[in-house]
Parts: sequence; C-alpha cells; structure tokens
Amino acid sequence: MLSRLNISAPMLIPLVISIGIMVLLSLWGRVPLRYNVRNLSTRWLTTALTALGFTLVIGVLVVMLSFVNGMYVLTQSTGVPGNVLVISEGFQDESISNLPNDTVTDVVLQPGIVRDDKDRPLASAETYVIVVQPIENHDSGRAAGRRFLSVRGVDDVELAAQVHDMSLGSGRWISKEGVTSLGEGRDALEAVIGVGMARELGSTRTAAELAAAKDKEQLAEGDFFTLGERKFLIVGVMKATGSTFDSEIWAKRSIIAPMFGKDSYSSVVLRTAGAKEARQLKNFLNNGYSKSVQAYVETEYFANMQETGKQFLYAIIVFAAVMSIGGLFGVMNTMFATVAQRSRDIGVLRMLGFTRLEVLASFLVESLCLSLLGGAIGCLGGAWWANGYTVKSIVGGGVGGGKMVTLDMIVSGDILAVGLSVALIIGAVGGLLPAISAMLVKPLYSLR
Repeated sequence: MLSRLNISAPMLIPLVISIGIMVLLSLWGRVPLRYNVRNLSTRWLTTALTALGFTLVIGVLVVMLSFVNGMYVLTQSTGVPGNVLVISEGFQDESISNLPNDTVTDVVLQPGIVRDDKDRPLASAETYVIVVQPIENHDSGRAAGRRFLSVRGVDDVELAAQVHDMSLGSGRWISKEGVTSLGEGRDALEAVIGVGMARELGSTRTAAELAAAKDKEQLAEGDFFTLGERKFLIVGVMKATGSTFDSEIWAKRSIIAPMFGKDSYSSVVLRTAGAKEARQLKNFLNNGYSKSVQAYVETEYFANMQETGKQFLYAIIVFAAVMSIGGLFGVMNTMFATVAQRSRDIGVLRMLGFTRLEVLASFLVESLCLSLLGGAIGCLGGAWWANGYTVKSIVGGGVGGGKMVTLDMIVSGDILAVGLSVALIIGAVGGLLPAISAMLVKPLYSLR
C-alpha cells in the first residue's frame, strides 16, 4: 500500500522545518542533547506513552483525511470534458430530476452533438434511481439491514457506454430485450455492473454461494442477484475507471423505470467535439433554449458533488482542533511532570554553567522529538491501514439526491504533511510552557 503514496514536496516541509529547528536549538549555545537522549531512554515508559498519544491523534486524522481525499479523487475522475449532462431546471442532482419525453427527444436533435458511424447522435437518455435492497441474515432468514444501490436505466447500453467512455472488463452488453430466458417459463432481467458494485453485491453471499462462485471477491458474469421482486442476471462487468459509474447497475430502461416507479427520464447526456463545444452547448441550453432544462458540463456536474466531501472536511477540522487541544494539554501535563521530576537535574545543569536559554532549548527539543516520533508513527500507521481501503459513502451536490458509491481511501503526501505539521505544532506549543518553567528553576533551591 505504501508504494502507492504520492510522496511530494509538501510532505517534506514539516520534516525539514522540525529538523532545522532542532539543529538550530542544538547549535544555539551548549544544549545538553546527550542528557535529553539519556533521559528519553531511561524514562522509556513515559516516552512511549507520550509518543503513543501523538500516534493515536495523528493516525486517526490521517485516516479521516484519506476518506475525504478518496471522495475528491472519485468525483474528479468522473465524467467526460466533452459531455453535457441535461436535467430538469432547478435541480442539482439527476436522481430527483424528471425530464418529459418530448424534451428529451428535442434536446438530442440540437446542433453541436457528435454523431456515430451510423449517423446517430451520441446521446444517452437515462433514468437514474436509488433502490433500497434488504440484506438477508442467512442464518435466521430475516432481514439484517438494508443498503442503497444505484441503478441506471439506459435505452441503448452500447451507445450509453460510448457516451460515458465505459467498456467491458468481462461478459457482454445487455441484449435489445434486456431479458434472458432461464427455461421452464422462468426468466431474469439482464444487468451490467461496475466493479465497485460487483464487490458490494458479492460481500453478502452465503457460504454455499461463495464456495460455488467463480470469483471469491466479487460477483462475476453469470451470477444472479435480487432487486425488488425480480432476479437479475449479470451479463457483464465493466472495467474499473475510478469513477462513480463503478458503483452502478445498468439495466434496460423500459423495464426498470416503471418497475421502480419512475417512468420519466432523469437525464440525457450529449457528446460534443470537445470541452469548448461542451461549454457552448451548455450555455445555449441554459440561456437560449426554449424548454426548461438545466445543463452542466459533465465534469463540472460531478465536481459539484464534492459538497459532501466538504462537509466531512469541516467535521474533520473541528475534530482535529478538539483532538489537538486534548493532545496539547496531554503533552503539556507530561512535560510539566517531567520538569518537576527533574528539578535536581536542571539545578545541576545550571551549576555546570548551562544558561537559562540552553535549558529551555533542551526541553523544547525533547518535546519536538517526542511529537516527531509519535507523529511519524501515526502517519505511517494511518497510511498503512487506510490507503487503498474500500468504503461506501454518499456523494451529492446539495439538498436531496446523492449517489451511493464505493470508493478507495487515498493517502497522499499532502495528508502526511498535514499530519506531521499538526504533531509538531502540538509538540512545540505543548512543550513551550514547561520549557519556560524549567528555565526559571532556581539552581540552589532545586538542590535542597
């Protein structure tokens, strides 16, 4: 996992600054660094517990930031710069949009839309719904919970895949009918799913299903799942793209739209020649078009879904502030206790000729060493656990709507830089007052 980290220059900044501070302090007069090293090793239990406090705080911070970073990368990776996504006017999310059929028919005929080799406009009219699926407890046969699955109904799945730049990793696309006969009067609806959805659906299989499965980690071509009252057959699994489409089920729109109570279209996606043409078409549909629609460049639409990530980020900032204050007081308390225990040592140092500023620098260097050690272990531990870990979440751009997605948590160099910086700030601020109190110890009084 650590090999995937983006070790960039920002990560090195707090490390270089901290080492620079300690070097300057150590060169500033005769700071007794040997004494500090011996003290840290002799009082190893106190050293370990103090560093552990930094490790826990920074480790949790890194994990939480990696979640937000994964959500950011997911939304940034979704969409084609040359696509225009059209939904109902006044809405920010396709899951709550309703486009009339006549509007969809007219929109796809607007100039500027690229055509394929069959002279068809590269446009995909779609119905997007979020379906609640009960999760069975196979031991008792009763529902053990529920999950929300993203289902996209498309009229022509191959055309939709071309518009969205999606391709198959295995299997085939949905047939024209969207239904497969199982014999003896039984049939199953056909579905193509993303790799994230394949993992999610495969995570709740019974032991017998898992033993008979071709792929132990996820559902694969030929497997079945139940949605609503119908059985679905997976005819294909799409290649991973790192986008929200990895967390979707694609099926025949004419079947699943009425099945889940949404006969109208949610959106229509139009392919243009490039980003410039997409912006021009978007502006025309929003300002010069006769029908009431809201158009977005597709990449901008999904980038707007970072609103959920921003809310998590604000919560993390509050969490980090509270935890940092707690860590600061913890370090301060530990260092004050250390000063109290070592008052005789401080007196001896002063009697040996060390100045007040040298004693202050000595204790400050000690606090920074503890924070750097604990922060580095916390960063590495959080990165080892979180980087690449798959979680489920919701992304959305405003009130209502949203998409259920599966995403990978990502630890970048910037996150590690933040973690080290927070640790060093706590160490510097938490160690300053105890270091000042150590500086003010009177030599003769401490030797009584």
